[in-house]
Amino acid sequence: MGAHDYSAAVDPAKPLDREAVTALLAEAGCIAPDEEADLLIDAAAGDRDVLAAMVARRSEGEPLAWLTGSMAFADVTLIVEPGVYVPRMQTEVLARRAGSLLPPTGVAVDLCTGAGAIAAVMAAARPSARVVATELDPTAARCARRNHVEVFEGSLDEPLPRVLEQTVDVMTAVVPYVPTDALRLLPRDVQAFEPCPALDGGTHGTDLLVEVVRRAPRWLRPGGWLLLELGGDQAEPIGRLFEEHGFTDIDVMVDEDGDPRAIAGRSTE
Repeated sequence: MGAHDYSAAVDPAKPLDREAVTALLAEAGCIAPDEEADLLIDAAAGDRDVLAAMVARRSEGEPLAWLTGSMAFADVTLIVEPGVYVPRMQTEVLARRAGSLLPPTGVAVDLCTGAGAIAAVMAAARPSARVVATELDPTAARCARRNHVEVFEGSLDEPLPRVLEQTVDVMTAVVPYVPTDALRLLPRDVQAFEPCPALDGGTHGTDLLVEVVRRAPRWLRPGGWLLLELGGDQAEPIGRLFEEHGFTDIDVMVDEDGDPRAIAGRSTE
């Protein structure tokens, strides 16, 4: 919780209604203060003190999902506990694509699952498939389980059961991919609140991306898909690495601005 008590600036004689909450959030720099006001008011359930405290914490930059306890992600409602990396809207394209590629009774693995966002979307898209995930952080792993995700705790693919070797139809991962020197350029609230290990991808931001590409063929069946989120200048080198490890049908997914956001490839081994 932020050290500054924003609730002290709210006149206790006046109702903390939608207009007042929206104004406070706008003053704090929130991009969509009216939408956030509605979510906080709903989460407070009529308790003015709770609402005032949530507005104070949000004004300090604490993630909205931590305050409300949940968020919408690709038509799935996710529980997001404080301290857990908050899934980004930009990841929805990757999650939906993964769900569409997963056979109805297939097998999917989501590495570094965090709150379990991509795994939950794949499970919702293919209820009869087996979807499992890995996560190093115990808090995030617990959160993913609350989202009904089967989680194995450990780094990348290390905790996966060997029985899954050469059986996986779709493997996904949103690993840390921000270059270490670029962490200081992230928004202030991200730097202040979100877990650094979920962001820091090493010198070029590609340390873990490279590891996943190298390890994926062990798990994927022939024709299985690997989908990774990445940064704009990483698509070309990671695309070459996909080719070196026998992937074909390589596709770079872009956002509405045309910037690369993810990459997909099909295993041939």
